[in-house]
Amino acid sequence: MKRKPGEPIYLKRHMLGLALALLASILLPLLYHRYIGALSFATRFGAGLLIAVGSATVLYFAYRSSAESEP
Repeated sequence: MKRKPGEPIYLKRHMLGLALALLASILLPLLYHRYIGALSFATRFGAGLLIAVGSATVLYFAYRSSAESEP
């Protein structure tokens, strides 16, 4: 299967990083709530949102050069 011109390259590490970012934004607040201390829903939601935005920013800067399209 050939890519169309201008279509970005996505490697397995890109998909793995995206999956880890998604799981971290869900699981980290839940694990904190279960093992360390009680959190309200709003706090868990806010923490998940903050983790998601932070991990998306990290993924963007880490993989933007390797995800660009070939010349």
